[in-house]
Amino acid sequence: MNYLEKTERLIREINQIHAQYSTDYFETGKVEKVNLSRTLANVPTEHILSYRLNLHEAINDYLFFADIKDIHFYYRVKTAESIFDKINRYLARQNQYPVNNILNDIFGARVILPSECIGEILTHLDEYKDKYQLKNWYLRDVDGYIGIHSYFKNASNFYYPWELQIWDIKDAQANIESHRLYKRNFVNQPKGIVQ
Repeated sequence: MNYLEKTERLIREINQIHAQYSTDYFETGKVEKVNLSRTLANVPTEHILSYRLNLHEAINDYLFFADIKDIHFYYRVKTAESIFDKINRYLARQNQYPVNNILNDIFGARVILPSECIGEILTHLDEYKDKYQLKNWYLRDVDGYIGIHSYFKNASNFYYPWELQIWDIKDAQANIESHRLYKRNFVNQPKGIVQ
């Protein structure tokens, strides 16, 4: 199995789905376009949640037509509760960031690869960034979590970015544990936005 080719195809297909879904959602005139390079205070929460709900309902229709049926990967659409948690954490910070840097994973996918493939993937990510106009990519190594994160935004500040995580199989168990410890605290917290 050629993991490099499959990973590039997964990147290409997610990028195409992101572009098509974003065009279908934002370019119809039915949804207000908001510049997501602005801070949370300037982007209505309802805009974020409406996008999340529509994406949640539509994503499988888009994935069905993608050339990825032979690629084993996982995906999710972020829950409203997780979005509220993230918004609250960022609103509490002194420095404010653009929404498209904070909510860059409303759609998130993950592929877990054999260890021997990760180095080769890393050598091609700059090429993929240019070829598919990815927003960016980086290697995250914090709190016991190690993974490559790449982001899709199709050169628009009006489209919410999507995320693809590329994990080394040897890091998968620790990454899952890290997510459990640090990414799911919102489950036992009150709902809503704290202003």
